[in-house]
Amino acid sequence: MIAIDRQTHWEGVYTTKAETDVSWYEDAPELSLALLREAGLRPEMSVIDIGGGTSRLVDALEASGQAHVTVLDLSAAALETAKARLANADRVQWVVSDVTAWTPDRPYDLWHDRAAFHFLTAVEDQQAYVRVMVQALKDGGKAVIGTFAPDGPEKCSGLPVARYDAESLQAVLGERFKLAATRRHQHTTPWGSVQKFQFSTFEKVAGPERLGIRDLKLPG
Repeated sequence: MIAIDRQTHWEGVYTTKAETDVSWYEDAPELSLALLREAGLRPEMSVIDIGGGTSRLVDALEASGQAHVTVLDLSAAALETAKARLANADRVQWVVSDVTAWTPDRPYDLWHDRAAFHFLTAVEDQQAYVRVMVQALKDGGKAVIGTFAPDGPEKCSGLPVARYDAESLQAVLGERFKLAATRRHQHTTPWGSVQKFQFSTFEKVAGPERLGIRDLKLPG
């Protein structure tokens, strides 16, 4: 699905459904907060929530005094809903963009993605996502990525998804990211069905330029 189609789809979702009428809704982002804290979250750190939509993670981070929070989503309507909940929405950077086409304007300490990456089923979109994550994260920064597990749903919001365990996700992310932790999770939707997820945390490792071989001449 090309970027404009994705944007049209998600704008449609968030303009026709209430915040509590989507399968991924949760009252409090307890797992996301726990995983970010395990990844080293501190108040002075910069955090970006990819595909944040109307998630309440931004509420929790802003309320805790997080120094810099960015929320990126394809849907302007979703971000407007999230903004309307916050008394200090101007403290948050709101970005309406497809992550695969986004250019970061600052480095981040932590990258959070709860169920956005698994909608990228084309290899070129997955590769574009990884390139952006490499650009956005500081060396040593952590990425917390949640996707449907191998025994999770095959579709969500009418769209096909790619399902992962930690090892298959590591294979897609490549050598710039090292698996630091993983766990299974069962999410209960607002209507009581159970969806099986995996959440994995990766650390960004230094690239060749940081290893002192920027000028190395390769054969051919």
